[in-house]
Amino acid sequence: MMAKNLIILCCIVAAVVAKPTYTDKFDNVDLKEVKENKKLLLAYVDCVLEKGKCTPDGKALKENLKDAIETGCEKCTEKQKEGSYEMIEHLIEKEPEIWNELCAKFDPTGKWRKEYEEKAKAKGIKIPS
Repeated sequence: MMAKNLIILCCIVAAVVAKPTYTDKFDNVDLKEVKENKKLLLAYVDCVLEKGKCTPDGKALKENLKDAIETGCEKCTEKQKEGSYEMIEHLIEKEPEIWNELCAKFDPTGKWRKEYEEKAKAKGIKIPS
């Protein structure tokens, strides 16, 4: 009986302490396809910049993007963290005009931009001036 109560208590503590994460419903978006298909990439960008319609996954991205940027993706699943850095690095290196536009909207002070660009630079990605 004591062991059962201990297990129940541990489960309650784990539930209270567990950090909330964003939904993983869209974790299987093919980032390679997004990076290689400019039309698809621009559809996501237009969605988050409120310039166009949003797909369900674009809407989820838009709803969480500002919070994810400002918290260093602390509510992201591991797959979301990996994907976020992959896309950020792609935008910095291959789509600087899009990167600049997103930074202007979501990081007007440049605080997070600097951090993300330093991480990219450490991986050998050239930062456009």
